[in-house]
Formats: sequence, C-alpha cells, structure tokens
Amino acid sequence: MNRISKKYKLLLLLAGTMYFTSCSDFLNESDPSSFTVENYFTKPEHARSSVNAIYASMRDPLGSGFGGGPWMMTEFATGLAATDLGQAVNSYFIKDLRNTSDNSYGQNYWASYYRGIGNANLSISKVPTISMDAAESKKLMGEAYFLRAFYYFNLVQMFGNIPLITEPTSLQSEQLRPAAAPVEDVYNLIVEDLKLAEAAGLPWTDPTGKVSTGAVKSLLAKVYLTMAGFPLQKGAEYYTLAAQKAGEVIDSKQFRLFTTYDDLHNPAKKNVDENIFMIQFRTQILPSNWQVSIIPYNKNISQYSDETGGIYATANFVKSYDPADLRVKEKQFFFTKFTNETNRNQEVDLGGYFIYKHFDTVAQTSTANSDLNWPVIRYADVLLMYAEASNEVSGPTAKAYEAVNATRTRAQLPNLAGLSKDQFREAVWKERWYELCFENITWFDMVRLRKAFNVTTKQFDDYVGHQFTYGPVITQRELLFPLPTSEVRNNTNLKQNPGY
Repeated sequence: MNRISKKYKLLLLLAGTMYFTSCSDFLNESDPSSFTVENYFTKPEHARSSVNAIYASMRDPLGSGFGGGPWMMTEFATGLAATDLGQAVNSYFIKDLRNTSDNSYGQNYWASYYRGIGNANLSISKVPTISMDAAESKKLMGEAYFLRAFYYFNLVQMFGNIPLITEPTSLQSEQLRPAAAPVEDVYNLIVEDLKLAEAAGLPWTDPTGKVSTGAVKSLLAKVYLTMAGFPLQKGAEYYTLAAQKAGEVIDSKQFRLFTTYDDLHNPAKKNVDENIFMIQFRTQILPSNWQVSIIPYNKNISQYSDETGGIYATANFVKSYDPADLRVKEKQFFFTKFTNETNRNQEVDLGGYFIYKHFDTVAQTSTANSDLNWPVIRYADVLLMYAEASNEVSGPTAKAYEAVNATRTRAQLPNLAGLSKDQFREAVWKERWYELCFENITWFDMVRLRKAFNVTTKQFDDYVGHQFTYGPVITQRELLFPLPTSEVRNNTNLKQNPGY
C-alpha cells in the first residue's frame, strides 16, 4: 500500500488521464515517462488529468470473469446471492461465511482504493500550486475531496480500523507502514472532505459523470446516516443531518425517478435523472465487464464467449417480494428465461433468478462490448435515506411518506399510510432491500443497522445470529472483512480484525 516511488506513483496517475480526456488531447501530451512529481504539475491541463486519474480506481473491483469479481464480495455477504461458478473460490468463502484474509476480493478493494486515495492526496497537494483559474481549481479540488471521501467511506465500513493517510507518500515517507486510525477519525476526515467538496462550486448535475453537488450531498447524507447507526451510534443528531442533506437533494428538483426500470440499464440514461453518480465505462474504450457474471453458466444466450453464472439472486429472496411488485416481474429486476444465442426464436429456461437490472441488452445480443455504467448513488436511494432518517427524528411525516411511496408507486404497490414510527422504520428498511439489491448497498445497510432481512418471516433479525436460508449463521466477525494477509504481514503496525 503506497510503497511506490514518486515517479512510479505519477506513472500510475497518468495511466488514468484518459478517463474524461479525448484521444486527441492525450496524443498531444508530452512523453509521460519524462514526468516527475516535481516537474509535472505546471499547467491547468495537468490539474485536470491528475484529478481524472483519481476516478480510475473505482473501476478496478468491477472486473469479472471465471474467477468471479471483487464487486460480488458485499453481495455474497448478504446471504441473498447464489453462484454456479465453482472455480470462484473467493465467492464461496464469503457466501458460506468461511472467509479468510487471503481472499483476493478484499485485497483488490484495499489496493485499488488506497491507490485512489494516493492519487487524491497527490492532487490535493499539488493542484493549488498550479497557476490557473481559481474557480476551476476549487472545483477540481472538490472532485478530489469527494473521491478521497468515497474511498475512505467504503474502506472504513469494510475493514474498520484502517490507516488514515492524507499526504502524498514516497519511499522516504514515514507513512510506508502506517498504523490504523480509530474509526471515528476516519469518519471525521470523510465528513470534512465532503464539506469541502460541497463548497467547491460544482454544478448540481454533471452528465459527463464527474462529481457534482448532487453527488456530494447524497454521499454526505449516506455518511451521516451510517454515523447515526453502528459502529459510532451518534443517533438523533446525525439522523437529523442525514435527513437535511437528503432533503436538500430532493428539494433541488434536479433529479427524478425513471418511469421504467429499463432505464436503469439503458446506456442512453447514464449520469442523468435518477443516476446521480456512477462509475464510468465506455464501449470500445473502457467497456464494462460484469456482463459475463450476471448471465447463467453456459446456457448459450449471449454474444459473450464467457458465460460464467457468477452471481444471481437466491430464489428465497426473489419469492419474498410481494407478488404484485413490478420489480419481481420477468425482465424487471430479474430474469429467468432468455432467447438462444443462435436462434432468438428459441427460449431458454435459465434455472435461476438472474440480475436484469444490470443487463446490457445490446452487448448481450450483438456487440459483446458493454456501454453501461455502474450505479453508485441513485435518486431512489436518496428518497429512502430521507424517509428513514426523518422518521428517526420526527416519525412518519407527510414528506417521509411521499419519499418512500415514490419508489412503491413505481413498483405498482399501494402507498404506505397510518404506520407507527417502528412500523414505518421497518417498511423503509424492507423497501431498501427490495429496491437497492445487487448494487453494493445491502450489506452496508445490514452492518450499520445490525439487522438482516429474514426472507422467510419477512421480518428483521439481529445481524449477529441471523441464519442464511442455505445454512450458515452470521457471527460477530462478519461485522467486518479481514485485512488482506499481505498488508498485515508486511506492516506490523496493523492488527488483523477479530476472528480472522
């Protein structure tokens, strides 16, 4: 982690400069192998390219194939996901609650996100030294602060006590083997970074996919909501802050729910309307590659040569939906049948409930080159965060009902009404489980709430002691993932999480 020289770190940074840069701009650059940290940050273009590079680490965990994919880590940890991919041993270790510190999924998140943090630290340190338009410089810094907060927020939730590094590092740095910081210190930095991003003058929306004010306020709402719960348990004050920030996003009128679930996986709808913030991909340049994981194992339905059956929903979870819920209808959130790759008039029974909300129809049926982005923050999430947080403060107000009922109306379910505070709380939780499934959100909800949805009783169990429908029982150790073996072995200042 961060054990790289200044020059090598800059080469890693420059590798991401095409994130939002055109090919012509890239070709006009000087030979990047001649750059060092000392001589690179001299022009406004360097500031932009350095910030662009911070985004790149978001993509790394989404890599998928016959070995599975790191993004599946938090999905298998919910007990709501199944797989037919026998060689993806990391998936089974997590799914069966037999995880170890050798799991490459956790290693990928750790290495990728600390690389992103390292690039953010470099930009935060160097961009202010460049002579450029002050307003543009402030906006770039806002993006860098947001991205550093994003990486730290995910890492602290997954791993607990982690190193807190806020300065660029080199081989001479004292931070080569950093000690872990208290969880609250990490959260304090996250909040500080997001407040700086909030004041950076970013636009409310950004159709190119860069950080926007809407994204900043939405993530800040989620951070406050998490701080209100476990492990910090800051309670009412932070529920109030979460409701306030989510309310600002709602009141901005800049976002809206899609009228059809098809738009959730429509490349033409990237970065607009419901999609507040996404991880960016582009067909033929940086195509998204989780498509091979969300289709069944070798059923010959796809133009992709690899059909891995890497992840799909358990039947028990899907059957726990209200039968009237549109989300559970065929080819809404899930699909159980599709046409044969060589004969589209022939229907194939897939043998399970596969994930349609991430399904790129064009890529699967013709190009094998996906143009879909990965959703990070949807407006539906913001509505449900507002409903949950405001209920904890004031009970189920009219605005809280309006927020949760917006997602239910789209699902063709009746409006909630006349509920007590406790009933409303669990109704919103349930809506989050059903609406936001398979978007790397549910496990984080489980840990902050210390609750797990029982798909048989349709009630919420305590997280520790909850039994998955296929047998394993969650223990205290599953509140966190293990620190990667290599990190603990090479850094004696780090202590492994309990139980691993």
